[in-house]
Amino acid sequence: MASVTQQQIQKFHKDGFLVLEQFFSTEECDSMRSQIQKIIAEMEVPPHCRTAFSTREEEQLQAQGSSDYFLTSGDKIRFFFEKGVLDEKGNFLIPKEKSVSKIGHALHAYDPVFKQITHSPKVQELGRKLGLERPVVVQSMYIFKQPGIGGEVTPHQDATFLHTEPLGRILGFWIALEDATQENGCLWFIPGSHTNGISRRMVRAASGASTCVEFVGSEPAYDDKQFIPLPISKGGLVLIHGEVVHKSELNSSEFSRHAFTFHVMEAKGTTWSKENWLQPTPELPFPSLY
Repeated sequence: MASVTQQQIQKFHKDGFLVLEQFFSTEECDSMRSQIQKIIAEMEVPPHCRTAFSTREEEQLQAQGSSDYFLTSGDKIRFFFEKGVLDEKGNFLIPKEKSVSKIGHALHAYDPVFKQITHSPKVQELGRKLGLERPVVVQSMYIFKQPGIGGEVTPHQDATFLHTEPLGRILGFWIALEDATQENGCLWFIPGSHTNGISRRMVRAASGASTCVEFVGSEPAYDDKQFIPLPISKGGLVLIHGEVVHKSELNSSEFSRHAFTFHVMEAKGTTWSKENWLQPTPELPFPSLY
C-alpha cells in the first residue's frame, strides 16, 4: 500500500471523504470474512433479541429503541438482522448466515482478527498523517448488505449518532471486504456536505419514555442529484468525516457487499455526549488507537 499523500489529505478535508484503493490486502480481507463466518456459526440468538434492524426513523424508534439489546451492545459482539428473515416465532426463514444485517459494536475490542486490523500499523500511520493526537476507537461493525435483501441506508451523518463537542472529531474507516459496486449497494456521498454542522441527533430518551432513544431535529430532504457513488474494490478504504452526508441503496443484486467499519474520535479537547446511545463502560473504556 502506497503512503497517503498531503494532496489526498487535502482532498479529504475538501470533500469530507477519501477513497484509498488497495489499502488492505486480499489476505487481510479474507481473514476478516472467515473470522465472521466462525462468529456466525457459533451465534446463539435469544428469541427476545430478534429485532430486525432498520434505519427508517419510526421503525428505528420502535425496533431499536424498545430494545435494550441495541443500547447495551456498545461493549459486546451482538447480532442484528435484516427485515423479514424471521417468522413471528423468531425462527429463521432463510439460512442464518444470509439473515444477518450487521454485527456490532465491539469487534475491535474483543475479536483478535478485527482488533489487529483496527490497530494495524497502516491505520495508525494514516491517523498520524491526519494529525490525530489522541484517537480512541468508539465502535465497530461488520456489515453484510445481503444479496437481494440488504436494506438501504437512508442519507445520514455519522455525528447524528456519535455526537461530540466540538463537532468534527469523529472519523469513520470503512473497509470493503468485497468489491462494492452500484449494483450491490456501494456508498454514495454529497461532496463538501461536512461543513454545515448536523441537523439532527439521536439521543437517549428520558427514563420512563416508551422508547430508549429519540431523534431531536429533522433530516433535511437531500437532493438525490447531489450524491455521487463511490464504487471501490475489495481491500479499499473509504475515510468518512463524521458530518459528511452519505447513504447506500438497497442491494438488489445477487452478490453480497461485506464491509468492516469502525469509528475513531479525537479525544484531545473533546467531550463525548452523555446523551449518545453508545457509552464507554467500566468493562470497555474507548481503547486508544495508538
